[in-house]
Amino acid sequence: MAVTEFVWTVPADHPAFAGHFPGRPIVPGVVILDRAQLFAQTLTAVPIHHWQVGNAKFLSPVGPGETLVFALETKASGAIAFSVRASERSVASGSLTPVSA
Repeated sequence: MAVTEFVWTVPADHPAFAGHFPGRPIVPGVVILDRAQLFAQTLTAVPIHHWQVGNAKFLSPVGPGETLVFALETKASGAIAFSVRASERSVASGSLTPVSA
């Protein structure tokens, strides 16, 4: 299957940084997962609330202003494998599964 890439630059003023963590802001994993689900919606037209996280690994912290590349690959089952990198650094990987309403 083909891999589709999406690019997202983390806004320096993202609201998640307010409490995660004072003095050393780090993007919470849930923000990365949310972005992966939004890109899955864009790729497949399956609404964001119809995706469930099959698994996820967070490999490296992400800070304000970093540019992330999300690579999504649709599997024959309809699931999506994703990986996220910042430059040459692996940041996260996992899978999303479509679910019924």
